[in-house]
Amino acid sequence: MDAKARYVKERKDGKQQRLLTILDAAEREFIHRGIEKTTMQHIADAANIGIATLFRYFPKKEKLIVAVATKLLQPIHDAFMATAALQVPCLDKLERLFDYLIEEHNRASAKFMVDFDSYAAHSLEPVEDMETFEALHRQISQHFAAIVQSGIEDGSIRSDLQIKETLTTIMNTFGQFSRQLSLQNNILLFESDLESKPQLLILKGLFLEYVKSR
Repeated sequence: MDAKARYVKERKDGKQQRLLTILDAAEREFIHRGIEKTTMQHIADAANIGIATLFRYFPKKEKLIVAVATKLLQPIHDAFMATAALQVPCLDKLERLFDYLIEEHNRASAKFMVDFDSYAAHSLEPVEDMETFEALHRQISQHFAAIVQSGIEDGSIRSDLQIKETLTTIMNTFGQFSRQLSLQNNILLFESDLESKPQLLILKGLFLEYVKSR
């Protein structure tokens, strides 16, 4: 590699590293302060860069919000893709997805995603740069559709159910519940000391018992 090519590579690597630094700083600030209350100056300070540099990477705060959301959606996509590719019965795939969501629900990133859902839903105008996020979300749906199809074919799921509708409803319900539990220790008022993980494990067991083939 000649000197010019090396310079170009180092410059590109440096820009990529700075981008990652900005995204990490933005994620921390959004989680700590909330999306609405976080300013670009907060993020620039957290990333140890000037505000002008931040605006060169992200001209609007909205673009940075969506970039962080897309970054945090990627591991979820990877988990669904890996699970769909497993050569195991659909019931086992569902259990793996439940376990993944249980382990992830208490991470700070889950709190951001709840905040992001609310931010996007209440935005008066279409949120910019959502194409990549939405494309990744569609890919997750496609991987889950493959898991559902395996349940139709492998006999591990009750044949008397509407399998597609039932499994989609169950996964949506479990995902939403696990996200809400990330916001507080529990959302039920009956037991103030009931932790979130046992609630999710109980729900997981109920769902799996309901759908498994007899």
